[in-house]
Amino acid sequence: MTTGPGPLTIHIGHDELVIRRRYEVLSIINDILVALWFIIGSILFFSDATTIAGTWCFLAGSVELLIRPVIRLSRRVHLTRISGPDAATETSQDF
Repeated sequence: MTTGPGPLTIHIGHDELVIRRRYEVLSIINDILVALWFIIGSILFFSDATTIAGTWCFLAGSVELLIRPVIRLSRRVHLTRISGPDAATETSQDF
């Protein structure tokens, strides 16, 4: 029976790991805010008296959707600055 190559070992520096975790937390918080804005906006649309407030919540949620790619781009630039272009490669995690 032939076995394949050994396990893949990836070396990530301590600073890079800390940076990735911080940006991941920012992304999670942003995703929660997006959901909250749209849920609140949807609830406010049930009454004509609160429709304007609901519209503002939808606008805030839309702005939060724009923040997500900004967080990803900031992370990529930050990692490139500390470790070079190879450090900023994407992983299967989408944050």
